[in-house]
Amino acid sequence: MLFEKRVADAFVKPSFTLKNQLARFCWNIVHFCFFRFSPRPLHPWRSFLLRSFGAKIGTGCHIYPKANIWAPWNLVCEDVVAIADEAIIYNPSLVFLGSHSIVSQQAYLCGASHDYNDPTFPLISAPIYMEAYSWVCARATVQMGVTLAEGSILGLGSIATKNLESWTIYAGIPAKKIKSRNKII
Repeated sequence: MLFEKRVADAFVKPSFTLKNQLARFCWNIVHFCFFRFSPRPLHPWRSFLLRSFGAKIGTGCHIYPKANIWAPWNLVCEDVVAIADEAIIYNPSLVFLGSHSIVSQQAYLCGASHDYNDPTFPLISAPIYMEAYSWVCARATVQMGVTLAEGSILGLGSIATKNLESWTIYAGIPAKKIKSRNKII
């Protein structure tokens, strides 16, 4: 087997283009040197760094230094968005964060997976949308293709596998509707 002619193995083929890999390499250097160790109050500085890599960031956003954003060019934040320390935004596809939305500590927005029914196991991705006033609480996970409608809340440690309704609170694994929330706008 060692000396047989090898057939191209789809499992070892890169999921991303060389251009994408180089862009992420550059972003990781900037993230490590200038983003991650910036003082907590320097939100405009971190917004500037993200914009430099193609992110669309509104005014008054609070993105904390230990937030981990995989691909800034696939991030859109409207005004007054908060992304807490240790939040992970894995975004091979678009992640849209509406006005006044919050991604809490250690929350995970997972924008990709693999097609396990395909023998080549290709990467698949889909956008994640958080509409205005939505909140992903600490250690909660949002799967690819999910929309959190306006004012929805995904509770502590919960996993959103389907779209969440407006002004409703969800909790559990998978997340289920537990009660309504007062509309604040």
